[in-house]
Amino acid sequence: MIRPMLILILSCALAAACSQSGSQSGSTDKSAGTPPAPAAAAPAPANQPAASPAAGATQTAAAPSPEPASPPEPKFRAVTIPADTAMSVTLETPVASNKSHVEDQVRGTLASPIVVSGITVVPAGSEVIGAIIDAKESGRVKGKASVTFRFSRLTVRGESIRIQTAKIAREAASSTKSDVKKGAVGAGAGALIGGIAGGGSGAAIGATVGGAGTVLATKGHEVALPAGTRVTTRLLEAIKVEVPVNER
Repeated sequence: MIRPMLILILSCALAAACSQSGSQSGSTDKSAGTPPAPAAAAPAPANQPAASPAAGATQTAAAPSPEPASPPEPKFRAVTIPADTAMSVTLETPVASNKSHVEDQVRGTLASPIVVSGITVVPAGSEVIGAIIDAKESGRVKGKASVTFRFSRLTVRGESIRIQTAKIAREAASSTKSDVKKGAVGAGAGALIGGIAGGGSGAAIGATVGGAGTVLATKGHEVALPAGTRVTTRLLEAIKVEVPVNER
């Protein structure tokens, strides 16, 4: 009776021991299967330079700054035409002492180019514009016909430039001999008429009236410069003209 009881007690104790041992073993296996937490990286010192990027990492290169554009090459240059430079002009507007009036416009073109230091500053054919400043018709007893004008604008490559030129004056030739001859013929005719009218004294009176009447009726020559006439003047002031850089 006692022996079986001991055997039963020992069996229970052994089973309990085995159960406790299996529980501890499972707990140990679970702990062993969990990986340990990684240790936190220590912060780099404040004066430590930053780590270089890893090998193979792509770096973006800074774009080079664009170079400033060079200024365009000048196409024109200013050339000074000095004062006293001669200008030869072909008239396009007819001018006449008995037909032109003060302030009438006078137009023409350069008959020859204006050249400065071997450079053609103003080409031939450039337009010039001026005006009549005085016009006197021939007198009947005395005084000769005359006309005066000058130019004030010059057009060069489409640009109108103010200029001041010397006066261009023309005066009619003297006609004194012609007037005297015509007067003598008139006086003779007057004397003949006077003689017929009443003898000697009538002839003297007729000569006086006939002569005087003929002189008063006679006019001198007029000044006429038709289109195509070439005249010459000169600049009174220097002017600046824009000339292409490749002009020769």
